[in-house]
Amino acid sequence: MAMEMKMKVKEALPYIGMAATQFAQVGLMIVGKKAMSAGMTNFTFVFYSNALASLILLPSFFFYRSTRPPLNFSLICGFFFLGVLGCSAQLTGYTGINYTSASFASAMLNLIPGFTFILAVIFRFLPSSHFCFS
Repeated sequence: MAMEMKMKVKEALPYIGMAATQFAQVGLMIVGKKAMSAGMTNFTFVFYSNALASLILLPSFFFYRSTRPPLNFSLICGFFFLGVLGCSAQLTGYTGINYTSASFASAMLNLIPGFTFILAVIFRFLPSSHFCFS
């Protein structure tokens, strides 16, 4: 009985993770709108949210120390460009939240899978067998 329950929880874990991610993103939008309405700037909010995310992810650096690949210059450059792109996306997103409501911004999060699919088709990450309807 206990083994069956563990298997069901293990199968449900990806769905629980997706739901938790959605709740976290919507919560961050609401908290961001509330903080910026009270006078906090976009730059300050992005700094605090990235600092909190770094503190949350920092322990994984020590737990997975033996299984990660070695750092080289191209990997560090990739991390840098991802960081710059992520910060600029956050800044423009929170600027948009300043001009609209948090519920509108939360609804816009539902468009991300559609844009991801369109980009995957444009850059040919999907095999053509996905489009055969016969």
